[in-house]
Amino acid sequence: MRIKPLLILHAFLIALAFTANSLAQDYTQWGLPEGAKARLGKGFRPRIAYSPDGRRLAAGSSIGIWLYDTRTGEEINLFTGLNRANSVTFSPEGTTLASGNADGTIHLWDVTTGRHLKNLSGHTDHVNSVVFSPDGRTLASDGSWDETLRLWDVSTGRLLHTLAGTGYLESVSFSPDGKMIASGGGWNDPVVRLWDVSTGRLLHTLAEHTEGVEHMSFSPDGKTIISSGRWEDPTVRLWDVSTGRLLHTLTGEHASFSPSGKMIVAGSGDWKDVTVRLWDVSTGRLLRTLAGEHASFSPDGRTLASVNSGDAIRLWDVSTGRLLHTLHTGGIYSMLFSPDGRTLTSVSWDDTIRLWNVSTGRLLHTLTGYTGRVYSVVFSPNGQTLASGGSGQDDNYVYLWDVESGGLVRPLTGHEPGNFSLSLSLAFSPDGRTLASGDIDNIVRLWDVETGRSLHALTGHTDGSRHTSGVFSVAFSPDGQTLASGGDDDTIRLWNVNTGKHLHTFTGHTGLAGNAAFSPNGRTLASGDTESSIRLWDVKTGKHLRMLVGHTDLVLSVSFSPDGQTLASASRDDTVRLWDARTGGHLRALTGHTDLVLSVSFSPDGQTLASVGADKTIRLWDARTGSHLHTLTGHTSTIQSITFSPNGQTLASAGADKTIRLWDARTGSHLHTLTGHTDTIQSITFSPNGQTLASGSEDGTVLLWDLAPTPVASKRLIADVNGDGIVNIVDLTLVALNFGKTGQNAADVNGDGVVNIVDLTLVAGAFGNTAGAPSMWNLDQEIAPTRDQVQQWLRDARQMNLTDPVFQRGLLILEQLLATLTPKETALLPNYPNPFNPETWIPYQLAAPADVSISIYTANGRLVRSLNLGHQSVGLYESRSRAAYWDGRNEFGEPVASSVYFYTLTAGDFTATRKMLIKK
Repeated sequence: MRIKPLLILHAFLIALAFTANSLAQDYTQWGLPEGAKARLGKGFRPRIAYSPDGRRLAAGSSIGIWLYDTRTGEEINLFTGLNRANSVTFSPEGTTLASGNADGTIHLWDVTTGRHLKNLSGHTDHVNSVVFSPDGRTLASDGSWDETLRLWDVSTGRLLHTLAGTGYLESVSFSPDGKMIASGGGWNDPVVRLWDVSTGRLLHTLAEHTEGVEHMSFSPDGKTIISSGRWEDPTVRLWDVSTGRLLHTLTGEHASFSPSGKMIVAGSGDWKDVTVRLWDVSTGRLLRTLAGEHASFSPDGRTLASVNSGDAIRLWDVSTGRLLHTLHTGGIYSMLFSPDGRTLTSVSWDDTIRLWNVSTGRLLHTLTGYTGRVYSVVFSPNGQTLASGGSGQDDNYVYLWDVESGGLVRPLTGHEPGNFSLSLSLAFSPDGRTLASGDIDNIVRLWDVETGRSLHALTGHTDGSRHTSGVFSVAFSPDGQTLASGGDDDTIRLWNVNTGKHLHTFTGHTGLAGNAAFSPNGRTLASGDTESSIRLWDVKTGKHLRMLVGHTDLVLSVSFSPDGQTLASASRDDTVRLWDARTGGHLRALTGHTDLVLSVSFSPDGQTLASVGADKTIRLWDARTGSHLHTLTGHTSTIQSITFSPNGQTLASAGADKTIRLWDARTGSHLHTLTGHTDTIQSITFSPNGQTLASGSEDGTVLLWDLAPTPVASKRLIADVNGDGIVNIVDLTLVALNFGKTGQNAADVNGDGVVNIVDLTLVAGAFGNTAGAPSMWNLDQEIAPTRDQVQQWLRDARQMNLTDPVFQRGLLILEQLLATLTPKETALLPNYPNPFNPETWIPYQLAAPADVSISIYTANGRLVRSLNLGHQSVGLYESRSRAAYWDGRNEFGEPVASSVYFYTLTAGDFTATRKMLIKK
């Protein structure tokens, strides 16, 4: 199946009239699975982390990790290939990003180039957290579910040690010098273990807690460690790291050291005792008791903030215990000092974030303007920006706020409210231009299919009395003017598609109205509920017509036959039933499924009915007689949705195994499997022309799949200089080779009659337009530019001072390319070919400019040949045109004999030697 680009760069790019908004849509094509042409939504549950320099923000979601430039808010990259990021963290120097994932893997990426570095596998289930050692050389991964802590070499990806306890882990912490790591066990293994990082040897087992170790941390000098028990064991224990000896047992929980390490603050651990306590580390003596449930030190250690969720935040002078300020907010569940200690942020249960001046106690700003739970907040390293992330059923956003003004700097596109949460149902309008999604946040959203732009957000559905929520069904009327939605609030609602106006609410269901379908003439609406009943409604008047009774459990799907005379329904009672749509009479029950039936669909000619369910099978029935025709197998888990293509030739199914399967509807043979979602697929639907399939998943995204036949001749992309269907490094090099040429030329991207630096930068800005993130490099060393060339391109491009978004993105790509071509260390690489006869190339890398020479020796150390390469700049010398060349001859021009030889690279103070073999 050929991947078709959704967005073709039109002539207005040539005129440099690309808007920032149009550029922002590029991310809908990044990292797409094969066969998909666009993605709506960025996944749910963003987990955010700033880079150490504050210039990058990583948002780990259910589909991958989005990397943003915090200055512009633009996407830089999407790291995919993982199954839901449970945690993301930058290395101390900020060059590497690590993620711990739900499938038990750890992934490492180069932040600058976007290159995937390593996939670390070994855990058998969720990796809850990943932590770099202080020097960044070692990574610790917490596999709580497989009850192991693993240590990895960051540079090689090699597993160093597997540190096993006897239960799952609650917490992990490196000592300040990185030589030790501590692990805290859960309720089934309530001990602290200290391990030697270099050897993996268990040093001490600290076993005094009784209900699990919820928190622990080393003192700043690394000599002591504190551990806090869970609420059933409200104690803080202070241990000597070198001996493992218990020094003090203190009352409280959620303990932390002061920045000096001389004091410990701990909450009471008892809701009846709303106090925090300050303790002296050296003596274990109680210094003072202050009001609050838990507390945090300011970065300078002079101020203590305590919070009582039912009351307020209090600021205390640590040295005197004097109450400085009371910040009356109420309902607080999180607070955080800025890095400079001047600002305190608080997050309340009313989903507001407040910023306070620490010295005066004055409320500076209240950050509002979104809905849903605030999942996390984090200050940038310089304290000037605050990032907030939302997670849950009714939110899916990352916002950046200016701390000084309290103003919203920007929402990071695709994570803000109003974008996707979890899509439970999908439907195309009859003309194929609009897509409706029913989401878990009780909102119905209408989308422009061509642009991905949100048209309307239809609100009105509310949470029902169950533990579920959401809009479980959406359906367009045959004329496309009306949309029906069924929700957990036991109602069916009708909406005007053009205006988004609410038209009717159908009430009467006593259970979740999880499905709805229009009759072919649009006059009748059928809806099923969780109380085993089906109701028919008059669309125009909203009048209830009749109730169909026969199922003995939840009705999960309803579908009209194309002639409107028959209604099919699927139920948790493992049956499919057929009804006379005019009279409501029961026609027959179709049995054969061995578990609940989740979805039914008629073929366009009305002759075949398809049903799917939890027994992992697709069953095809003769719609007239009810006789069983075929059983299709292949899915490995519950099948959630089934639908026919408009021409009736293809059947699509999808479900909990995260795959979409396409079948020949006539023969039942399997045609193709579409993979790419990272969680259960709840709904699939064909566009009216059958060329697009939309799939909505619990991973928080909708994917649009290209099912159109491959065209005989495709239109060439602007900026695709060589016409191979993708804009990449080859096109960049071709523009460079044509510098200065005038007249008609494919390399003249902006059409101004001359090939120059503007064309080159625009090509860089269009990188990856067909699929994949823009900074994924596949560098062919024979055609790749040199580092010096890219450096000069950047200098020339910056002098243009153009503000066009594509041009600016091109600058970013060139910066990433420069980083890719800049080695982190000087290295001598293996020669090629090897063995050889009679010639070979010797590649190397230079991390600093140097005078370079290569000396070739016999096995007994006799010099054979010296290659003086002169002074060379930083870069990669790996291709045949740049590597050192040896023709297999000695200093006198004589061919040398077959044997083992050694070659030594000298570059400034650097030397390295490798072995090679001549075989004649």
